[in-house]
Amino acid sequence: MVGNRKSDNRETESRRILDRVGRESTADHGMVARGVERTKKHLSAADADHADSIELWGTRIGRALALLLMAAAIIWLLVYIAGTA
Repeated sequence: MVGNRKSDNRETESRRILDRVGRESTADHGMVARGVERTKKHLSAADADHADSIELWGTRIGRALALLLMAAAIIWLLVYIAGTA
């Protein structure tokens, strides 16, 4: 009887741990997916006025140029650090 209760407690605890791990792993995937979706909306200028095509395309071009400039700055920094090491 006591051994059976220990077994039940262990099984309950194991199921609780597995459920928690499952929830946390799907929460991380959801967080990454939300971040990617938010970035796509930002770069496509979803928040700009779609009735004004000049503003829409200007926002898209500006954000794309900013992304390219940031990537170039990161690459330059990495090359600079690698060259001094």
